[in-house]
Amino acid sequence: MRPCEPDPHSSHCDPCAAMDYKSEWKEFLEKISVLQWMLTFLFMGVSFLLLLVYLMFTSLWVVPVLYFTWIVLDWDTPERGGRPSAWVRGWAVWKHFRDYCPITLVKTAELSPGRHYVLGSHPHGIMCLGVFCCFGTNAAGFPHLFPGLRPHLATLAGLFRLPVYREYLMTSGMCPVSKKSLQYLLSQPGGGNAVVIVVGGAAESLTCRPGLHSLVIRDRKGFVRLALQYGAALVPVYSFGENDVFEQVLLEEGSLGRWLQGMVRRVLGFAPCLFKGGTWGFLPYRTPITIVVGSPIPVPKLFCPPQETVDHYHQLYIEALEKLFHAHKTQCGLRPTDQLQII
Repeated sequence: MRPCEPDPHSSHCDPCAAMDYKSEWKEFLEKISVLQWMLTFLFMGVSFLLLLVYLMFTSLWVVPVLYFTWIVLDWDTPERGGRPSAWVRGWAVWKHFRDYCPITLVKTAELSPGRHYVLGSHPHGIMCLGVFCCFGTNAAGFPHLFPGLRPHLATLAGLFRLPVYREYLMTSGMCPVSKKSLQYLLSQPGGGNAVVIVVGGAAESLTCRPGLHSLVIRDRKGFVRLALQYGAALVPVYSFGENDVFEQVLLEEGSLGRWLQGMVRRVLGFAPCLFKGGTWGFLPYRTPITIVVGSPIPVPKLFCPPQETVDHYHQLYIEALEKLFHAHKTQCGLRPTDQLQII
């Protein structure tokens, strides 16, 4: 095939130049889509809180008064399923967001919409980039891969107390990772809810780094107990590449910075991580993320499951997670010798 060469006698646009321009424009849209998500995640809630407080002392004071009244009346909605919006989950910006790394969702087994599921997602990474794309939007094809299921990505309950940001989170189908919220979703008749819990949480985010496959799960059994109480099948999910999109500045144990991280984690539920990325120094590296959804593990419905039963299904879950990791690691760019560390 001959390479494209400009024709000096032609008045038409150079197709190669047009393709390059289109490619550059697409790349720009991908960067902007990820940038807006990061800025939204980090600053939207606090920014609107400060804005509404400021407006309280201006002639527009009625706006924050009406909105804060609305929040009081709507206080329990996040813990009662929220207000998921197919329109918001289907925004075109999420397709550019998906293509940035890119992010791929892989299905390995059927999940019947006639029952509820508890999906344990691993690892946490810095910002759960892939998990949000796959379960907080429709860009990765969740509705087509798992028809009839409604994904609910569980996150910090405190975020749903931030003005305006709470509305944004609810439209994506996200819910507070609180007992009341999760119990409500799993108790709904008819099934169809898939609750996604990032099991390792903030503790796992503090140790993540490229090339590391270490999961904080050994003593995390609350999600198993929850599944048993409502007879919801357990589903392991592994995000290959999630730890590789950012480089974290790891602080030494015993240092002041590490102590501050631990204190913030205990008080607010999240750990402030120092990280760097690729583009502009803080956008994630363009490392592919592949999220593999494993086979469901059926569990009995026990209102008050004994500890022995919880331990049994927790061990079954870990074994299924390890099997999932080893079955897909080479296809997702890992070496055959890479191992999963459970801590």
